[in-house]
Amino acid sequence: MSSRRSRSRQSGGSRITDDQINDLVTKLQQLLPEIGNRHSDKVSAAKMLQETCNYIRSLNRDVDDLSERLSELLATTDNAQAAIIRSLLMQ
Repeated sequence: MSSRRSRSRQSGGSRITDDQINDLVTKLQQLLPEIGNRHSDKVSAAKMLQETCNYIRSLNRDVDDLSERLSELLATTDNAQAAIIRSLLMQ
């Protein structure tokens, strides 16, 4: 079975064309700092997906690190300051 045929069957009847995939890969490329800043226009879809996964993992590590640092900060401040910081974060 061709990849196009299997793609349309797997998506429950809604078909995605190769042009749509290429358009999405191009948009994704623009969002990724490592890929988007390169001067070459051609990056494979597989490479783009791998870089996206790596970037998301990196962002998750950053979020975890910042959360830990924030928790430490809140633990070392008095209740009034901690309440102000929490209210700012909830906005």
